[in-house]
Amino acid sequence: MRDFFEVLNSSHKQLQIAAALTWYIGGFVLALKANALLQEAALLQPSSSAIQWSILCGLLIGALKAKYLFSKSCSRNINRINQLEQPKLWQFFRPRFILFLLLMITLGSLLSKQAHGDFNYLIGVATVDISLATALLGSSYLFWSKESSDSAE
Repeated sequence: MRDFFEVLNSSHKQLQIAAALTWYIGGFVLALKANALLQEAALLQPSSSAIQWSILCGLLIGALKAKYLFSKSCSRNINRINQLEQPKLWQFFRPRFILFLLLMITLGSLLSKQAHGDFNYLIGVATVDISLATALLGSSYLFWSKESSDSAE
């Protein structure tokens, strides 16, 4: 049994990689989901400019979120990881953040299901998804920044 727990020992860099992968996977999944929602919206109203506006607004809001919200959260998590004395594999995020992620995934799934067949709802949910994907991918550079690499060594 002791061998099992030793396997769960990790390095600071491994935890940063796990956090970065979670960030990237979330960003790509949200981008794919937004694409599917916008494709459905295009079938409902092919000539609407709302789809282009959704993409533009999602990218702009996402860029602001990346700069002012997600980058700070990402930096705090990297600092927290680097301060762990004996890092364990599951510590790449705090438990309450993992619960928050699960709640957000569930809510996003419910919103997407509710949006089917409703053009405005599809556009709204797609805009939120694009903004979140942009924020996640836009702030992910912090995992590979010099400060992050130096402090993980």
